Amino acid sequence: MVVVNPNLFAYFMLVVWPLVAMVLYSRLPFLRATVWTVLGAYLLLPVHAEIKFSGVPTFDKTSIPSIAVGVCCVLIARKRPKFFFGLGIAEVLLLVLVSSPFATALLNPDPVDTGTYLLSGSGPYDALSSVVAQLLLIFPFFIARQYFRSLEDSIEIFRIMVVAGLAYSLLMLFEVKMSPQLHTWIYGYFPHDFAQQMREGGFRPVVFLGHGLLVAFFCMTTLVAAAALWRAKIRVGRLPAGGGIAGYLSVILLLCKTTSATVYALVLVPLVRWATPRTQMRVAVVLVALSLTYPVVRAADLFPTSYILKAAYAVNTDRGKSLETRFTQEGQLLQKAWRRKWFGWGRFGRSRIYYKGRDITISDGYWIITFGEFGIFGFIATFGLLTLTVLRAAGALKLTQNRRERELLGALSLIVAVSLVNQLPNSSMSPWLWLLAGSLLGRAEQIYATARKRAPAANVDLSPVGVPERLSPASAPAFRQDETLIR
Repeated sequence: MVVVNPNLFAYFMLVVWPLVAMVLYSRLPFLRATVWTVLGAYLLLPVHAEIKFSGVPTFDKTSIPSIAVGVCCVLIARKRPKFFFGLGIAEVLLLVLVSSPFATALLNPDPVDTGTYLLSGSGPYDALSSVVAQLLLIFPFFIARQYFRSLEDSIEIFRIMVVAGLAYSLLMLFEVKMSPQLHTWIYGYFPHDFAQQMREGGFRPVVFLGHGLLVAFFCMTTLVAAAALWRAKIRVGRLPAGGGIAGYLSVILLLCKTTSATVYALVLVPLVRWATPRTQMRVAVVLVALSLTYPVVRAADLFPTSYILKAAYAVNTDRGKSLETRFTQEGQLLQKAWRRKWFGWGRFGRSRIYYKGRDITISDGYWIITFGEFGIFGFIATFGLLTLTVLRAAGALKLTQNRRERELLGALSLIVAVSLVNQLPNSSMSPWLWLLAGSLLGRAEQIYATARKRAPAANVDLSPVGVPERLSPASAPAFRQDETLIR
């Protein structure tokens, strides 16, 4: 059991981060300030530490960057966040996201018997608290969707990811050598089970992300971003636009000693570097489709768990046992969740499994947590919105002939898609992922908007559903936007 006992510096970092954001917004362009505020908080703020006052949201690693971005966006950047763009599928999913917790609270007034004590039923306050927590989690999505819509914005986000990966690698190398001690030394406690970070006679870095799995996954995404810039021949600062950065980050990823992240990299990096953008997008669509349909496939016992377990045991016995435990727990949680499948059991442990008053749940996957707490509607609202960003990007890919545009759109779609797949075995949902998803959707919508302005409406159907595979010769040149190369 993890004992969270933050020192004063941990609370100081939580309090001071909005001030850091103000400095960033005062000195940097809007995009850089926003991305560094969100990504910096994800990489540096303490895990599990929180400041809580009665009647207001919890201030922690998730909520503080979103609040800071919102305040600085209005007061310093003088921009007004926009939450709805008409009434499309994205808006419908957002409405479900903010309304379903009230249905959950209405349908869960009864207490849950744990065997020795009762968990109280849900009420309107719990519903409102859930909505606020969800909005704070996804707030960067709205900002990115509204303002990070150009090719130059996408390039800048990729550059920042690579710079962050290179800088963070220094801390990772330190912990690979010295063991994961930085969080304990700086914030006064270790955020997880230390034994899980011991691997193959050494250590996995944890830094300030809470677990070695999260560090490895972040390193993998920065490696994919580096591969995308390598292919597009885009430099990162004064560093050469070649494979050196990707090679270095590949070594760092191997030192993380995490099989899942390594497998993701083995699949995605070659795709991003050598496959056509159309192939990249098809893989991304398959990945998000898998994520969205997983609960139904799992409930119908159609997912090949036995084959996956055999493969895992063949690679490593410990990894096989760990995966088997996850599947077993997942099945038990799914069985309970299915009893209130539409709107779930509510938060505060009501969806978990208890034995004689003891919580025996191991809920690693974000999907089963969401499904258990908010049911099918809550799951579709969250996972459907992230899936939609990739599907819109897939349609937008057909409307642009700009080489760099297509390459970066495919790479970002793969990063968002694999991040969604990673929510099946793990729980790593963060404002940073929502910012990437928002920028992907914003760029796709901008491509659609540009195409609508320039294309003869009689010749081309530019609706998000049913985008033509090929454009007519008369209209094709109109879609070559953003042709200026970034050097």
